Amino acid sequence: MLEKTERLVTVNAVYRWPLRVVREHYLRPCVPCSSALCSQPERCRNVGKLLPAGVTHYMVPDSSVFHYFDILEMPELKGVIWLQTVTDALRSERGWRYYNKLRSLLKDPSHECVLFANEYHASCYHRPEDGRSVKFWQCEGSCVLCSRIIYAAALWYYKHCGEKMPIVIVADEDSIKRFKVKSEGVSVMTFKEYLKKFYSDLEAAHSSCDFTDEALYEEKLERLEASGLNYNHYLPPDVLEAGLQSGRYVEGILCVNRQTKAEAFVRVQDTEQSEEDYEILINGMNPRNRALHGDRVAVKLFPESLWKRRTATGREAGEYMPTGHVVGITQKHKRDYIVTFPSKEDIQYYSRKTKKYVAVPWDCRIPRIQIHRTQAEKYQCCKAVVHIDSWDLGSRYPDGHVVGTLGTSRDLEGEMKSLLVEHDISERPFSEAQMGELPVNTPEEPWSVDPEEQDRRDLRQTNLVFTIDPRGCEDVDDALSVRTLSSGNLELGVHIADVTHFVKPKSCLDNEARARATTYYLPDRRYDMLPSVLSSNVCSLLRGVDRYAMSVIWELHRTTYEIKSVWYGRSIIHSTYQLSYEAAQELLDGNLGITNDMKEFQDMDKKEKEDRLQELTWAIEKLADIASHFRAQRGLDGALDLDGIEIGVLFDDERNILDLVPRQQRTVHRMVAECMILANHWVARKIYESFPRQALLRRHPPPRQNLFSELKQSAQAGGFYIDTSSNRSLALSLDNAHDVSDPTVNKLLRNMATLAMSNALYFSTGSCREHEFHHYALGLDKYTHFTSPIRRYADIIVHRLLSAAIARDKPEMELNLLSERSLEELCDHINERHRAAKLCQRQATELFQCRFFRDKDADRDERCVADGIIYGFRDTAVQLYIPRYGIKGSAQLKTKDGCVLHLGPSGENLGSWAPGAPRRWYKRTDRVTSSGQGVAFRMFEHVTVKISAQVKPYHPNNLQLEIISKKASVDPEARHTPQSSPSPTRELVGGNTQCAEDGKENLPEEYRQFRQTEGESLYTLLEEMKNRAIQDLSSHLGIL
Repeated sequence: MLEKTERLVTVNAVYRWPLRVVREHYLRPCVPCSSALCSQPERCRNVGKLLPAGVTHYMVPDSSVFHYFDILEMPELKGVIWLQTVTDALRSERGWRYYNKLRSLLKDPSHECVLFANEYHASCYHRPEDGRSVKFWQCEGSCVLCSRIIYAAALWYYKHCGEKMPIVIVADEDSIKRFKVKSEGVSVMTFKEYLKKFYSDLEAAHSSCDFTDEALYEEKLERLEASGLNYNHYLPPDVLEAGLQSGRYVEGILCVNRQTKAEAFVRVQDTEQSEEDYEILINGMNPRNRALHGDRVAVKLFPESLWKRRTATGREAGEYMPTGHVVGITQKHKRDYIVTFPSKEDIQYYSRKTKKYVAVPWDCRIPRIQIHRTQAEKYQCCKAVVHIDSWDLGSRYPDGHVVGTLGTSRDLEGEMKSLLVEHDISERPFSEAQMGELPVNTPEEPWSVDPEEQDRRDLRQTNLVFTIDPRGCEDVDDALSVRTLSSGNLELGVHIADVTHFVKPKSCLDNEARARATTYYLPDRRYDMLPSVLSSNVCSLLRGVDRYAMSVIWELHRTTYEIKSVWYGRSIIHSTYQLSYEAAQELLDGNLGITNDMKEFQDMDKKEKEDRLQELTWAIEKLADIASHFRAQRGLDGALDLDGIEIGVLFDDERNILDLVPRQQRTVHRMVAECMILANHWVARKIYESFPRQALLRRHPPPRQNLFSELKQSAQAGGFYIDTSSNRSLALSLDNAHDVSDPTVNKLLRNMATLAMSNALYFSTGSCREHEFHHYALGLDKYTHFTSPIRRYADIIVHRLLSAAIARDKPEMELNLLSERSLEELCDHINERHRAAKLCQRQATELFQCRFFRDKDADRDERCVADGIIYGFRDTAVQLYIPRYGIKGSAQLKTKDGCVLHLGPSGENLGSWAPGAPRRWYKRTDRVTSSGQGVAFRMFEHVTVKISAQVKPYHPNNLQLEIISKKASVDPEARHTPQSSPSPTRELVGGNTQCAEDGKENLPEEYRQFRQTEGESLYTLLEEMKNRAIQDLSSHLGIL
């Protein structure tokens, strides 16, 4: 006879939290017990596998021991009774995978375990009673109820077997407290105790149990540490896709702030809702929801009332910005990370039960990564390459594993390899298949041009071709020529190495060049995009050999340099001179004595040398004049003359660092650059005209106006006005911002303008509107990269486009063109690789800067003291530029404990810090100590700076700057401009602003005693009142 009752069932709802529902339940007076000791076989009707009678006990697992499932699968464990209550809990908590494994276990005759359907037995079923509420039994009461049901079933089994077989319930320590043992035949113990008592010789089970116990302990610690976190499940992919299409969610790349790690931004490109790019603030770890720097995420915006300000210094204080939280990751940024493991001294603070150690990533924007203890102990004090596997909802840190090591933290090679891995730069050699596609070039059989080449213009006898590159350059990919035509007009030629002649589309070599995308230049090495056979030999436009080239040749008016015609095509050239920038500049300046050191002029008689030298100097002077003309034309269209700070590292023969030298921009640098810009511009026009939807161009979007705020403030403090309404107005403002007494001021302002710019990008013309093609900095409507195919893959694509454009009568040429979608994806890849190359080069330079100062005594070595220029103010620091080494950084004026820099009466650093507070104005910052002494630092003021290297155990080292004197440092190695009277414009503007700011200093003497503040506002007065509370008043009160 069946008995009807009700049962509480947990149902997993789709995209919702699990639900608990009440359903009808029918109980039976007897169900199969599956035991050989059954006292009522006629009622149980056992069929199939039975528990043996020859064991010492029966074991009943509790639902809390699922973590030991791999031990329960061992065939050595006999007499195991799986209750229906436990199997239902296993399916609910661990899913169908573990449930199906248990079903297979029960069917396997080699495992002595059975299933007992206690939930359908009238004597074993337990109802939620005791007068408690339904809510109690749905929450914490469910565990109590489960324990009662398991104990009732175990007690029934013991009695059903005639009290001949003891029953052992196995549970964890927390669950044991819920069992109230009242019978001698039923006992409860932990899994570790159970193995020790009944299976003491089963080593595999004991080892697995210890490992699982450590894991459970570590997870418990993680839950305690992560108690403040509140991560959410990611939305399903179909929900995300629908939300992105409807505009409910927005998509972009997550970028974490280096200075404030809890702050991140998502840059959203222009959409139908907004024609301009904008940023969304992700403030805090919870809204970031386990997303990592570089992930493409979907974001849901908060209401405007919940928008927040960013804490970074580059934005105005009162500006709120869109704020949101991450609801899903649409594309993971798959890459490996460099980490440093804790030292032995740090490991001693970990518990012995700790399963995982926390490794610190080299990139401060990445959270710490949990690594298994066995790997962490193996790689102590080493830099390792780690791959992140997952990040659980309840975990504070993501989990990962080690995939390689890079040596110790102080090793130069280890640090350089760290940079390469961090930026995903390949240093692997080219494969045999790739090398097999190269032309034969050996000393016995050197490569040479094909004498039967018919499709190329032969320029070897008609044009004086020469190259100008850095000293020691091997990958020479551009050459110049200029001559006078019979008509009297000029012919200007730019000749670029024809790499596409050797690198065929879709070849192994082409695929590798596409993956690398660029050549990576570091201070002491480079990683080529193409094998050296091509980059340094066959393709390189070396002196004295014939080479294939892609040429752009213009016919110019003899005096006005107006372009009459242009020719594009393949050519054969012979470079006569291979000049360095220094040699070309000397010839341009009229110093002909430089030819004594030039190989090209050796073994010549005097007459031939004079004629050849006259021909070369005329060509260089004419090129400089032509370049100046086209540069002025671009200036009228708004081209900017920006200035980046580049540092050269000088090494000795043993690769030790001798010096850091800022690179100087000379006339010849601008001349060569202008010729390359001209060629790139005209090639861009040509390929866009031929393929308006499939051309690869380069655009430079206008910068956002709020990024110019620091430039404007600094210029205003120096007495200059910067108009940023357009590129032309910005160029004119920078040209006028000259201080005749200090030329470095203009250099700094131009550098600040450069930093405010957005990055130039490669793009497919089919993906952008034509008005977006404009290049802001160069003042050109169309621009591309054509002149460096040896080191840039984008130039290889442009060469193929140009070849197809000049041979459109051959339909087979168009087969090499990429589709719009493929070209757009390629542009994204190239942009990402160029950003990585730029960052890697900058960080490598910073690494060598730190190594240069690391081994020097900052207090004794005169090379650690240099002249610095203040170009910006922060709340507790000033920003400095050191021309001698090209270093930019901050010098602190206030410590975290409230002390400020203490300078003596003559402006010298006394080597101490005194209680006080800094006060910041728009053109100066004052530092006042508790004793009332004050010193003001003004914009563009020269100070003496001490430079030292700050060594960090986990993150990249950096330089520490300290102001040691308000006086300018006298550096015999630096080039100083003679002092002269200040600029009239600066005197006028500066005088007016000084009167407005310091008018209080002009008060009559009789009124000054009543003045209550040194500042200009109530806020300043309140700040002064707070600071006076820490002043040392003992001397005024006569205590000492």
